[in-house]
Amino acid sequence: MVDVPELNLHTFGPADGPEILAVHGVTGHGARWWDLAENHLPEARILAPDLIGHGHSPYTPPWDIDAQVNALKSVLDAHARGPVVVVGHSYGGALAVHLAHRFPEVVRALVLLDPAIELPPEELLDVAEATFKFPDYTDADEARSEKIHGAWADVPTELLDREVADHLVPVDGGKVAWRLSVPAIVATWGELARPLVVPAESVPTIVVQAMRVQPPYVTTEFLSALRDKLGENLRTVELDCNHMVGQAKPVEVAELVRSVL
Repeated sequence: MVDVPELNLHTFGPADGPEILAVHGVTGHGARWWDLAENHLPEARILAPDLIGHGHSPYTPPWDIDAQVNALKSVLDAHARGPVVVVGHSYGGALAVHLAHRFPEVVRALVLLDPAIELPPEELLDVAEATFKFPDYTDADEARSEKIHGAWADVPTELLDREVADHLVPVDGGKVAWRLSVPAIVATWGELARPLVVPAESVPTIVVQAMRVQPPYVTTEFLSALRDKLGENLRTVELDCNHMVGQAKPVEVAELVRSVL
């Protein structure tokens, strides 16, 4: 029998609200969904776990997609009243699709925020090697600067401040690092190269593409596979933002989620 780790779980909203499973991306954590939950979807009950190797969840392997999906299914078995809307960002979007592919009975709909699926292996190798070589920062200012000059360029300052306060921790040598397992993250980058899958055709799916991400994470191959499988059950949306869609465009994301609640 597979040993499924118990994920650290952040919960938001009323216990009797419509249920959402919110899945963060690589190097993230469940508390990132706080702003969307509290300020834009207060009527919903949001289950937001830290993935394996992230935040306060267990760091022990396996770290692959199958293990993550099994752990997410366990969260739903323990905490959800029935099928849920799954909102997945980046790698979390890939996990959401795999969850809907393997366990369509627990998924009412998918909202995929700039999902990272079947990305170029050469690029992922470069990212994995950089993670291994440079896992930490001299101080919080350096960590903050990396985000400001990257995917977080259009995220409100107060949300970046909260990220630094909640997720940055001291490490050896007087440096700081994000609260995660570096071996798990290195392994996870490789998972983004795995061949794509699509959800069951019964699962309504919204794909949001962040148009400032170039080259795009949302590939034409993935969209074509979704169209072939889902037909009218697929909706695509383009938003003018960087990769952190939920933080940069929370009003628009909340409206999309409400459309499938």
